[in-house]
Amino acid sequence: MKSENQIFALVDVNNCYVSCERVFNPSLNNKPVIVLSNNDGCAVARSQEAKDLGVKMAVPLFQIKDLVQKYNIQVLSSNYGLYGEMSKRFMTLLGQYVAPDEQEIYSIDECFLRLTAYSELFDLTEYARQMKDQAWQWLGLPCCVGIGRSKTEAKIANHLAKKNKFFNGVCNLVDMDPCSAEALLAQTDVSEVWGVGRQISKKLNTMGITSVLDLINSNSQEIRKNFSVVMEKTMQELQGISCIDIETDNVAKKQIISSRSYGNPVCDIEDIKSSIRLYVSRAVKRMREDESICKMIGVYIKTNRFDKSELYSPYIVMQMHDHTDDLLEITRAAIKGIDQIYKQGFKYKKAGIVLLDIIDKSKYLPDLFCDIAHRNDRENLSNTIDAVSNRFGKNSLTLGIVNNQIQPWQMTQNLKSPSYLTSWPDLFRVR
Repeated sequence: MKSENQIFALVDVNNCYVSCERVFNPSLNNKPVIVLSNNDGCAVARSQEAKDLGVKMAVPLFQIKDLVQKYNIQVLSSNYGLYGEMSKRFMTLLGQYVAPDEQEIYSIDECFLRLTAYSELFDLTEYARQMKDQAWQWLGLPCCVGIGRSKTEAKIANHLAKKNKFFNGVCNLVDMDPCSAEALLAQTDVSEVWGVGRQISKKLNTMGITSVLDLINSNSQEIRKNFSVVMEKTMQELQGISCIDIETDNVAKKQIISSRSYGNPVCDIEDIKSSIRLYVSRAVKRMREDESICKMIGVYIKTNRFDKSELYSPYIVMQMHDHTDDLLEITRAAIKGIDQIYKQGFKYKKAGIVLLDIIDKSKYLPDLFCDIAHRNDRENLSNTIDAVSNRFGKNSLTLGIVNNQIQPWQMTQNLKSPSYLTSWPDLFRVR
C-alpha cells in the first residue's frame, strides 16, 4: 500500500557496542576502542577514533595487532548481555514518544517511528532532538535521528545526520529546503541506500547511477526491468512515496538457529553434547517466546574450514513424533543426531542446531493417539524451567552441565567487561 502523506523517523545508536561499554567505563571516552566478535576473532564495532585510525569492519584482530599496540587501541570482547539490556532501555524510552503501533524495533540499535500524527502538534526536528537528548541524559547513549516521508528516506536521512556534524544529530529531509536536500543526496553514494548491496551497487554504477539523487531521478520501468519490484519500491520510497509500513507484529520465525564456534578445538563427544544442550535450550527459549512449536531439528558439527587436512562437516535432520516445544524431547533428538554424525579422530571447531517445521502453537491440533496428560505434564515442566530461569538467570537450571567455563568448547571472551546489568556480583559498588 502506497502513501504520500507519511512521516517516519529512524533512531540509531552511534557505535552501539562501544557506546554501551563507555557508559560503564568512562575511561574509554575519546579513546580508540574496538569490540570483537565471538571467540575474540574480528572487529564488529569500532569507535570513531578507531575508524579514523583505519580499523576496518570485520578485520581479524591478528591483522591489526601492530596498529593496536602503536595507538593503544582498547580491545574488548563482546558483552551481548549488556548490549541487550541497554537496547531494551533505549527502545522503552523511544516508545514514550509514539503509540505502540507506531514503533518498530528494527535491530538492537535501530528503531523506526511513525511520526505522521505528530507533525501538526510539534516541530518534528525539535521532537527528534528531544529523543536524542533524553537518550543521552538518561542512558548515556549517543544517537542520531533521520526523518523522511518513507522508511528508506528516513534511513538515508539518518546516514546524513551521522556524516554531517552541522545537523547536530538530527536530519529532517521532510522540512529541508529541496535544493539543499538534492545537493546532499547528490554527494551520497548509492551504496548507502537501504537494501542496495555491493553487487546491486556495481550494476547501478554501470547504468550511470552513482549517487542517491541519480537513483531518485531514474526511470522506474528500467529499474524494475534490470532489478526487481523491490528495487522499484526502494526508488519510490526515496521519492517520498511510502511503500513499507511500520511492522509491529512479531512474525513467527520459519527456523531458529543456535550455534557458536568453539574457543578451542573439541575432540570428545561428551563435550560436543554439552555444547549442543546449551544451544538447544537457547533456541527453544526463543521459540517458546514466539509461542511456536517445531517438529524437526537439524544438527551439525564442523572441523576448522581452514585446515584442509581434515575437513568434516556433517549435518542431519532429526524428526520428532509431533510438533512440540518440550525442551527434553527436542534435546533428546539433538543428542541422538550427534551420536549418528560424530566421528572420532577429528578436531571440531563449531557445532549448532536448527529448529525446523515451526508452526504457531495456537494452530496445533493433536492427533487421536496423542497422550494429552503426558503433554500437559511436560508443558508444566517447561513452564517451571522458564520460571526458574527468569527468576535466577539463564542457565540456572539446565539439562546436564552446560555452563562450566573451563570446558574447551566455551567461547573465548578474555577481554569481556563485567555484566553490569545482568549479574549481581558485577554490580557497581559505591564506597
